[in-house]
Amino acid sequence: MALSAESPETPLESYVDYGYGTHVGLRRQLNEDSYVVTDSLFAVADGMGGHEAGEVASSLAVQALAEGWESHGGIVTEVEIQDFLDEADRRIREATDSKAGTTLSGAVVVRTENQLQWLVFNIGDSRTYLLHDGAFIRLTRDHSQVQELVDSGMITAEEVHTHPNRNVITRALGAGDSWDADFSTATVQPGQRLLVCSDGLTGELTDEQIGKILNAGRNAQETVDWLIHQALRAGGRDNVTVVVVDVKDTPEDD
Repeated sequence: MALSAESPETPLESYVDYGYGTHVGLRRQLNEDSYVVTDSLFAVADGMGGHEAGEVASSLAVQALAEGWESHGGIVTEVEIQDFLDEADRRIREATDSKAGTTLSGAVVVRTENQLQWLVFNIGDSRTYLLHDGAFIRLTRDHSQVQELVDSGMITAEEVHTHPNRNVITRALGAGDSWDADFSTATVQPGQRLLVCSDGLTGELTDEQIGKILNAGRNAQETVDWLIHQALRAGGRDNVTVVVVDVKDTPEDD
């Protein structure tokens, strides 16, 4: 499911460009990913549960997030984002009888002390990255069994792609006992490129491969299309969803 909306103030529409896309992949019957793209909120959800329940979970997650963002006029804080996610968790459990869940990752632009910042949030193993001055920076940490194994030194980052438990997550909306998001911030600057994606991309391509594509000079939509194409060429084992946001300029302070 895709959602798009506009803030009453549309604070970013004149100085960002973005592209987005999703594909069911080459081995799945149903696309359980959903995403939301607005002028200052960008997020991807990857549902799980099968029999269309995963699609319901991810759809409800982005709906609750977008509705909360819109009800606050696009001006939100970490507290409000978590409130929206709490509401998403409640809706998913009610609709699926707690038999489905979803990851969610993304970023919203907030203003702090006359400065624009990315407020990044994450639950599960969908990811948000930032390309800044040519450096490709991962802004989120996966909530997954394989991430815990990497952190403990039991496996390498390269072994994640082939580990039998690579799809087992430890935190999700609508399922389990923990759905609190991790939050971080990064200053919004001209020339940056934000990437939000489901693990259908990162499960097929390494960070190095993704970073090269982001640095190749294509515009936002062309970059999205090429990332999805490469994920399919690499196997397309899962649904793949990609959002790319380019910061063209920053507005003068009001």
